[in-house]
Amino acid sequence: MDDRLPAHAEVSALIRAVGAQGGFGMVIKKGERDAGTLLIICCENGTNLRAFERMPQLDGTRKWVLSKEEDPENPQDFSDYCKRRKRQDDDLWIVELDVPNAEQFLKN
Repeated sequence: MDDRLPAHAEVSALIRAVGAQGGFGMVIKKGERDAGTLLIICCENGTNLRAFERMPQLDGTRKWVLSKEEDPENPQDFSDYCKRRKRQDDDLWIVELDVPNAEQFLKN
């Protein structure tokens, strides 16, 4: 039995937690309701974008890992990365959390 929180519930909890801290959370792409994977974009006032995804670890756990950072010299690269991830995984949720220190909401 999988003890993972359903994706839709985790997304809702993240958005509520960010809102309670005065930030803004938004679903950019909905994935599979229960078992979808999450790509979380953390930013501050729409800048300094960082994409986090849970990656399997050698010990069997899944840990949030920084998978992409926005390059201020080439912001299109970050957008292209997100588009590529959408095409690769139909079950993927993409969620943006716009709040200072958004990484604090990503619990392993």
